[in-house]
Amino acid sequence: MTRKAVSHSDLLSASATKVRAAIRDGSYSGHTAGLAAGKLQCNLAILPERFALDFLRFCQRNPKPCPIVGVSDSGDAALPTLGHDIDIRTDVSRYRIFCDGGFSAEVTDISDHWADDLVTVALGCSFTFENALLRAGIPVRHVETGRNVPMYRTDIDLVPAGPFAGKMVVTMRPIPAEMVPQATEICSHYPQAHGAPIAVGKSAQLGIADLAQPDWGEPVEVRPGEVPVYWACGVTPQNVLLDAGLPICITHSPGHMLIADVAEDAETPILKRNETT
Repeated sequence: MTRKAVSHSDLLSASATKVRAAIRDGSYSGHTAGLAAGKLQCNLAILPERFALDFLRFCQRNPKPCPIVGVSDSGDAALPTLGHDIDIRTDVSRYRIFCDGGFSAEVTDISDHWADDLVTVALGCSFTFENALLRAGIPVRHVETGRNVPMYRTDIDLVPAGPFAGKMVVTMRPIPAEMVPQATEICSHYPQAHGAPIAVGKSAQLGIADLAQPDWGEPVEVRPGEVPVYWACGVTPQNVLLDAGLPICITHSPGHMLIADVAEDAETPILKRNETT
């Protein structure tokens, strides 16, 4: 039986549980920016157990782009510290599968690719703090326009660990110049979601050639009186995993996050079940 498709706007007021349910049954496969306000959103890296310790070392050494918020047991599709009913094989709207350092497929269900030695590492996402910015009256352009956030490769080196190394990826949000200090202060309270921005101003300082041509996501307008503000991005480990040439690794597609039951401002990923289902 084919489920009736639901749109991003249909889910704007839905709980994390309802958004995951729509993703799980195939009703929704779009991006998750602006959904389940108040809940932690997570980037994903799923990789064989024998590489997991080095990858966790890499994340610990690069906490801005790779803030660890959850780790599964080997072969277990659950993430009980992030949600009581999460099945990592079905609860992300789009996944990317990489084999031997090359892109293999983009899918909406990884059940057929699951193996007993796979470990899931969940990393905080900057979508998490956007609700706090909006509550403070700070515009978030891609949410306002229903787009995916623009993401860019930079020339910022990361600290290596084992086979994992590379350059940082950033997201960009145009912020009114007078609101940048307030936005920085707000985001600094979300270290599990990349925290404060890493740079403000001209893209060339980060090695970005053209803001109108993001590497992932969709471009957004920088209006008069606004400045580009850059945050470390959880797409970073996707590039790192790809460059490491693992026999298999699975990530979320950029902008398609796992939505947890954990509150956006939780200091640690303690299970908090959604009261409204």
